[in-house]
Amino acid sequence: MADYHRKLAAYKAVRDKFDAEAEAYWTAIADKRRARNAKRRNNDAIAAHDYVLTQPPLYTGPPRPVDPSEPEKPPKPRRAIPVAEDFLKHAAEQFHFVPRRPRTEIEFKQAYARVAQTAGLTRDQAVRVYSFEAGGNGKYDVQAGLESARPNARAISTALGYNQLLTTNTVELLAEQGHGILKALESAAARMQGSQRTAMDHKIAIVRKMVAFCKSVPDQWSAHEKLGVTPQGIGVHALNLDIDVGPWLQTHKLLTSVDFAKRKGYTARLTAAELEMMNLTGDGTGFDMVSMPQALRMVVPTSNFFQRTGYERNPVAILNNTVAKLLAATDARMDRESTMPGARDMAAAFSNHN
Repeated sequence: MADYHRKLAAYKAVRDKFDAEAEAYWTAIADKRRARNAKRRNNDAIAAHDYVLTQPPLYTGPPRPVDPSEPEKPPKPRRAIPVAEDFLKHAAEQFHFVPRRPRTEIEFKQAYARVAQTAGLTRDQAVRVYSFEAGGNGKYDVQAGLESARPNARAISTALGYNQLLTTNTVELLAEQGHGILKALESAAARMQGSQRTAMDHKIAIVRKMVAFCKSVPDQWSAHEKLGVTPQGIGVHALNLDIDVGPWLQTHKLLTSVDFAKRKGYTARLTAAELEMMNLTGDGTGFDMVSMPQALRMVVPTSNFFQRTGYERNPVAILNNTVAKLLAATDARMDRESTMPGARDMAAAFSNHN
């Protein structure tokens, strides 16, 4: 115990000094972010001094010693994460919905390409974001953590499909874009006859109920997140597996970022890496990055766009510690994954719909 207390005192001396430096740094990050947001609301120009231009302190001292008098704590049980089987089960139980699955992977890619191009996404944007999100070979039902059939693989989130929508994303998109999706389904139904038309009309009625469910709370991420863990919210997520609705959801996941940038007055076409930044970090934070000129990207640390806990758990952001480096690393990964068979099939699907 004497040795433990000696090590604990040494640890606390180093750690307390680090925490004081880190608290001051991350307070400055938050203050600068609030000031930038106020400037944007007033249409004022953003300059280098509106960012913290030094890198954050990183703890390199000794680890906290283990108290030998404390009993060993059992490992925390892993939180169960719903998978495709659960999405389908709850969709059937809560909404009497069974998605129409594609006969082949190529069929879904072609449906996605048709919707994405009609909505205004470019082939480069769609293929490269797919390559980044789904590893360049992910199928329409790929889920985070289950990309490969390795032993003991487990889902690490509910992120699903080409653009990796969480249950919260699906709930939010249905709440915000549900009317447009229903119009697209109704337009498709008008061109159908017989049993095909009957099936589509039935699907439209179900999707309308799902939209009403998703709109039953305020249009806020936190409210949608709460819906996303309910049996109904988990069931709604099965829409991503449906060849008629899934492509619309996957497309809107990216299109909302494109539209956000346009509303903010950003007239240049977003590169795939820029679009991915908005996709990963959220539209507001991502736009903060992509709207800055190249000269600023070279010097502004990535820490400006994170909370402290998120940054310290993100080795990619720490390694690629400026905006320019982070975008370059994203592009490099897209370059690698775009050579995979799934990415080539996706590019071909877009070419066939030119």
